Amino acid sequence: QVQLVESGGGLVQPGGSLRLSCAASGIIFSTSAMGWARQAPGKQRELVAHITSGVSTNYADSVKGRFTISRDNAGNTVYLQMNSLKPEDTAVYYCYVLIGGADYWGQGTQVTVSS
Repeated sequence: QVQLVESGGGLVQPGGSLRLSCAASGIIFSTSAMGWARQAPGKQRELVAHITSGVSTNYADSVKGRFTISRDNAGNTVYLQMNSLKPEDTAVYYCYVLIGGADYWGQGTQVTVSS
């Protein structure tokens, strides 16, 4: 079955960087569109970054120029490089994959930006 496992979250000071990883199994990774979303306490889940199988990317306006999504098809892993982090980036970050008409999600990893 589809399994997505995120890692790389943690506590970082404002202006710092983190790289999130999402290891996928049970899918044909190279042909799957994938992405990252986040959810802060009391807020709706927000799509952050998306990458197609053809490596076209899209970003939320709030992270453009600071976050970069990439994929390693050989390693079945998608990454989210997050730079110049702000306190408002604090959230649980989820990896997702789109397969046909369905979406599948990982369990999430906490990112906290605080001094």
